[in-house]
Amino acid sequence: MADFQANLTPTGCGAGTDGQQHLMQPLQRSKFGILAVLAFAGLATALPATAGAAGREADALSCAASDGGLEVSRVVEIDTSGGPLFGAISTQVREDSFLGPKEIVLTFDDGPMPWITSSILDTLDSFCTKATFFAVGKMAVAYPSTLRKVVARGHTLGGHTWSHPLNLKRLKLDKAMAEIEKGMAAVSLASGGQAAPFFRFPGLSDNAAMLAALQKRGIATFTVDVVSDDSYISNPAKLVATTLSRVEARKGGILLFHDIKPATAKALPTILSELKRRGYKVVHMRAKAPVKPVDEFAAELQPVLAKKDPPQGPAVAKAAMMPFFGTIGPQRISAKPAAMETSTLQGPVVDTVAPPPRDRSVSGKRTKRSTTSAGESAPLPRPKPNRGAKDREADHVRAGAVEPAAGRAVTLRGFETGESWSAQVRRERLNRTYFD
Repeated sequence: MADFQANLTPTGCGAGTDGQQHLMQPLQRSKFGILAVLAFAGLATALPATAGAAGREADALSCAASDGGLEVSRVVEIDTSGGPLFGAISTQVREDSFLGPKEIVLTFDDGPMPWITSSILDTLDSFCTKATFFAVGKMAVAYPSTLRKVVARGHTLGGHTWSHPLNLKRLKLDKAMAEIEKGMAAVSLASGGQAAPFFRFPGLSDNAAMLAALQKRGIATFTVDVVSDDSYISNPAKLVATTLSRVEARKGGILLFHDIKPATAKALPTILSELKRRGYKVVHMRAKAPVKPVDEFAAELQPVLAKKDPPQGPAVAKAAMMPFFGTIGPQRISAKPAAMETSTLQGPVVDTVAPPPRDRSVSGKRTKRSTTSAGESAPLPRPKPNRGAKDREADHVRAGAVEPAAGRAVTLRGFETGESWSAQVRRERLNRTYFD
């Protein structure tokens, strides 16, 4: 019975009252309906309703973990109006790193996926730390409630295209930008306008033309410094060892994980514990202002979200019975923090970064420099991308059967320059029901 209750978690669906109402109707008709409803209701009371998610937002100024967790030591607020590019793995012109020795930024791509993203959020909460999530547009539309949990708990939300194409830089600019802009619009709408103008290329596959277009839009791009390889490593112990060895080799940096990978959710508590033990500190990125989606894409996606948010139909009941990535729940991975004591910290220092626009036609093959704790610039060697690191960024979850119909042309315009490029907006028809 204990195992049954452990696996009957509401992390695979919205925890709000709408989700509970949809779930109870089909469950009450089953043979074990009363037992299931009681079990779910008991668990659901421990989680916030969607409407009250903001009330459960983790307090960035305090930590409840008895050992202090792995708190955010510094916040970097980025003015994205100059369209900067951060991170080591790119051949394009990049900004100087805003990280010092033994500072890390936690990032997660490709989600949200409720039964994995929710576990990762719980782990981050237990360590009192923050991360940046680069969400795929289709996934945001499929699981909007989980997407809102990300921002409600104090994390930063960025875009990762609409459908995660790995050949993005081989597409014509108008098609590539349509893929990027539609993804940003989906993430912005599904989150209630809480998305940052932060973007990461699928497969880290960027080029000068797309970066120049993003610069005109005032959108910052993030590549990575440390690739965890969780797209290829399914063994949590091996993932822990690989991640820590690469972090140690660089003495910090922007870390890449995926919140669609079971191994990542299983390995994350150990990774964070080890990073704390080894003296690493978390830097949290946030934007000066939220992203403004392109009107045409926003108008295109609003009817789709209206039909799927909140979720409806028999898939909602199925979500309640879905265990956490198989039969292993998060309670079997790591114990919760022992004593819950609130610290009296005054909160992390907030630094502002505002890089100016760049000439994106210039090659980025230059010596990367990083600012030291003393404020001086010191050269850092660029890591060699082994095993095709530039193209290994993710195994990709498609949000499901989506069929394009006839498209219509729109124009995407840079806010400052007034320059434009053509794009195709395709009407989408979701032909299966998703649950969140």
